[in-house]
Parts: sequence; C-alpha cells; structure tokens
Amino acid sequence: MTTVSVIEKPAVALVDVCAVSDLIINSGVCALIDERQVAIFAIQTPSSEKKEATLSVYALSNWDPIGKANVMYRGLLGSMHQQPMICSPLYKQHYSLLTGQCFEDESVHLDVYECVIADDKVWISVA
Repeated sequence: MTTVSVIEKPAVALVDVCAVSDLIINSGVCALIDERQVAIFAIQTPSSEKKEATLSVYALSNWDPIGKANVMYRGLLGSMHQQPMICSPLYKQHYSLLTGQCFEDESVHLDVYECVIADDKVWISVA
C-alpha cells in the first residue's frame, strides 16, 4: 500500500509527488495525481554571481490538447517571448511553463498546477 503525504493550506492541498532527486534536470517526467497525468519539468539555470545553479520546477497537464494524447512530458524545453516553454512532441506547438498558454493559438492552453519544493520533495496541487 502506498501512503501519500499531504500538506494542508487554507485554499490548497499539496500532494507529495516525488523526491527532487527523482526529477530529470532540463527534461520532463510524468506523475499520476488524483487520476490526472501531470508533466513535471525541472530546469536548472546557472547563476552568474554564484557557482550554484538555480532549480525551477513546473507542473502542467500532460494532455496535449491538439495532438489528443498524454505526451507533454516528452516535449522539448526552451524559451520563447522571454518565458520558459515546452514544445509539444507531436505537432510542435509551444506552451508557456508559467501560464500554460499556447503561443501559436490563444484559444488553447495547458492546465498549470502549483508546484513547491520543500524538504527535498516535490509537492503539487491539482485542485
């Protein structure tokens, strides 16, 4: 039996999804949370002032609304319009990791989920 830890906050419940060490830097992984496939991306950015790198983690729907498949975690990471983005592996649409908005089609977006790193764990809310 698997036990899931939950942090309760006033408006949101965060679910303990995985350890930070389970993430693949500058790539994506997929997790099933409350019957939803969630694509999780870890981007490491070098710091110019310090020798340490900064880790940013993003969580979005794994469902590609144009390709009609759960594949977003396999997409290519990059930046567009000064925002981190994911490129769909199917038809190559680009989506903001911050907002989920498709850059090519304003009517299309991915759901974005709150993502927190605490105690070397990744916590996500799909509420």
